[in-house]
Amino acid sequence: MIRRMPDTFASPLRTALFAQVAGALMAFSLVWLARSFLAPPLFYVAVLQGICAAFVSWRLGAPRWWWLINALFMPLVVLALAMQIAPGGYLLAFALTLLTFWRTDRSRVPLYLSNAKTADAIAHALPEQACEFIDLGCGDGHLLRRLARARPDCRFTGIEHAPAPWLLAKLINLGRPNVVIRHGDFWQQDLGSFDVVYVFLSPAPMPALADKARAEMESGKLLISNSFPIPGQNADSVIDVHDRRQTRLFFYKIGLRNASKPRN
Repeated sequence: MIRRMPDTFASPLRTALFAQVAGALMAFSLVWLARSFLAPPLFYVAVLQGICAAFVSWRLGAPRWWWLINALFMPLVVLALAMQIAPGGYLLAFALTLLTFWRTDRSRVPLYLSNAKTADAIAHALPEQACEFIDLGCGDGHLLRRLARARPDCRFTGIEHAPAPWLLAKLINLGRPNVVIRHGDFWQQDLGSFDVVYVFLSPAPMPALADKARAEMESGKLLISNSFPIPGQNADSVIDVHDRRQTRLFFYKIGLRNASKPRN
């Protein structure tokens, strides 16, 4: 039974810091070598540093969104300094970012939101009989709100660790007796009492999440993963949601092995 975030989810901040430092050294080295015929403005140097940092991040095997973060970090710093924003503005921006995303650097899970078409597809795939459903990392709670409205006979639970989305999910689902929103770490939530577990995470935690589901869920219960399959395991079925981002839902019957290839 997995009761805490796996140690393998080490913070990528050290990798990002190394990429920024290495990118700065590379950029300033290039500028120094070209100093006799080129004196670029500071912003152009920052863009060059961002490109170098993104390259280092890629070579280090960081996730793709960290390439973009490393590429934009220094140019945005230079632009922010040019705007002469008051110190309180930076503090406010940091606080809002922290409250919205919390420790994404450790969880390795960005804030993904499930759209209405995805909710409709899941609602049609739920068992015919009343069931217990949990959304691990429920975000703003809109998915649970739509499911609760479509299936009032079922009970829906959501867990969110970021304060701002958790509060929004609570407010959105006020007055719905079949929805419970909890604040906390879903790795500490036992899954044994749930018939359906839904996740929209990222590739990083999927192997550990699959181990947790196998250890805690009863045989035959359902795990649904939005967009990210369990590595090395064929899904029992796959639903293509025909939305703008071409969402795919992967369905796994826990404890029941299906060696066939996923079907569309």
